[in-house]
Amino acid sequence: MDQVYPVLGTPGVGFFSLLIIGAIAGWIAEKVTRSNHGLLTNIIVGIAGSFVGTRLAEIAEVPIQGFLSRLITAAVGAIILLFIWQALRGRSAPSQLPPGRTPIDKI
Repeated sequence: MDQVYPVLGTPGVGFFSLLIIGAIAGWIAEKVTRSNHGLLTNIIVGIAGSFVGTRLAEIAEVPIQGFLSRLITAAVGAIILLFIWQALRGRSAPSQLPPGRTPIDKI
């Protein structure tokens, strides 16, 4: 029974690999979009980004094989998701706030 069952329709990725890829991809997306999340949110964003990135790669007919290509795909998908999330919320990045102001000051 050496078969690896796919998680979220991504063949060859087991549960623990999915968590590792999700955590790293979510962290990369967090840094690129200048967001501030915790580990759990990074994992969730990374896993969702993996799903989005894989579907976009399938549409573009880009082959995804190996850990590094799956990580890049997940990071790209997570970045896209966070940019869309920020656009929908109308939230500015923390670096765009005037000096001395925090996001809570906007309320």
